[in-house]
Amino acid sequence: MAFSGTGTIWMNGSMVEWADAKIHIASHVIHYGSAVFEGARCYDTPRGSACFRLDTHMKRLFDSARIYRMDPQLDQATLTDAVLDTIRANKQKACYIRPIIYRGYNALGVNPFPCPVDAAILTWEWGAYLGKDALENGVDVRISSWSRSAPNTFPTLAKTSANYANSQLIKMEAITEGYSEGIALDTFGYLSEGSGQNLFVVREGCIYTPPLTASILPGITRNSVITIARDLGYKVREEMLPRELLYICDEAFFAGTAVEITPIRSVDKIKVGPGTRGPITAEIQQQFFDIINGEAPDRHNWLTFVYPGEPLQAVGAGSPKTGARV
Repeated sequence: MAFSGTGTIWMNGSMVEWADAKIHIASHVIHYGSAVFEGARCYDTPRGSACFRLDTHMKRLFDSARIYRMDPQLDQATLTDAVLDTIRANKQKACYIRPIIYRGYNALGVNPFPCPVDAAILTWEWGAYLGKDALENGVDVRISSWSRSAPNTFPTLAKTSANYANSQLIKMEAITEGYSEGIALDTFGYLSEGSGQNLFVVREGCIYTPPLTASILPGITRNSVITIARDLGYKVREEMLPRELLYICDEAFFAGTAVEITPIRSVDKIKVGPGTRGPITAEIQQQFFDIINGEAPDRHNWLTFVYPGEPLQAVGAGSPKTGARV
């Protein structure tokens, strides 16, 4: 992903040109990672531009801020409106959305309280996170030598910048050894998650995923997958999972805002099932994109339309599919 270097960024209530969106080098966030953030997507659908589960993303942002004793100057509803305003200001039909709340410039030292709590919203075009064919053909991954944080060290329920130092180590290790991604174990040796995505495993028709107690982020796409799978009649079990389950499962896939729903075709050079996208993964993936495309009812009210007058067509109006994924 490369930035275009153009467009508008929302910063503390004002729209700022991309090149002018700057903070001081002595800002607390630079030295101590004192920021919480979100990643959401806006899709260009046949019914208009729609953000996927924006309210839920913004709630998690404010939950993360609460854990870190950060008090934003604006409430959740106001900042959610600012997200939509930023997309409109950039005249985007589809984009990735990055709201961030961070400790700004005042004093340096571990104590963050003297520093202001600032906020910004970036939006940009971002394609398939793991490559164009990953959604269909899957990716090759390895078990990382880096573990997720132990309980009562870093709060994994918070989506905080500091936690992603661990994610970088997992990602860099995987890339340098020829894999697309790494899967981390928790400190007890059970499956946790990828560098920036949740993990699902399918065996004998049952879908398994690590629980929140396995040092995972409570993913919003993860929650969506669980909901979709249960709507389709599948049994979903959240439980501690051993590493070797990945070697004998029928299917495995990642779920996250960036990766959407991406099949895993091999782990540690052992094929997952036949080494192709499995039928349950494909069915859940199809339902996910059908909801976004307006081909299936949005019965859970997951879509927030960006521009006045949208949605332009009702669900089931016969509109042709488009490439909703950006």
